[in-house]
Amino acid sequence: MEGALLHTNSEKDLKLILQLAKKLGISTKKLTEEEIEDIGLSKAMSEGKTGEHVDTEEYLKELRNGDKD
Repeated sequence: MEGALLHTNSEKDLKLILQLAKKLGISTKKLTEEEIEDIGLSKAMSEGKTGEHVDTEEYLKELRNGDKD
């Protein structure tokens, strides 16, 4: 099984793509804005995962101080 994620700001174009997929026997699912954001967050978390422990308090302290060093 393979999949694709498409994005468009045109409702007309999206409707056309969904109709074409249906004619080709391809299953589809329209995603809500929240579902799209969840996918983006999940991708960012996966890419940012280092496997190292991060001291939350120390990290927040560094963020608050900015580039004052």
